[in-house]
Amino acid sequence: MEATGEYEFAPLRIPPGTSRSAAATMLSLQSDVGGWELARLQLHADGTRKVILRRRSRLSYLPGPHI
Repeated sequence: MEATGEYEFAPLRIPPGTSRSAAATMLSLQSDVGGWELARLQLHADGTRKVILRRRSRLSYLPGPHI
């Protein structure tokens, strides 16, 4: 996890073979539980998704992301 000014960022990797709906559900849960929002999503040729989540630094008492 990395903090930059007003936001803190957390990189995640979603493995290939994970369906789009399952990935959306995982990210939705991170948003609901930890206050995270999607900053960037990259879909690689092998099916791996690289996700960058962000949240305001003032919410750092909430749990970190986990998949």
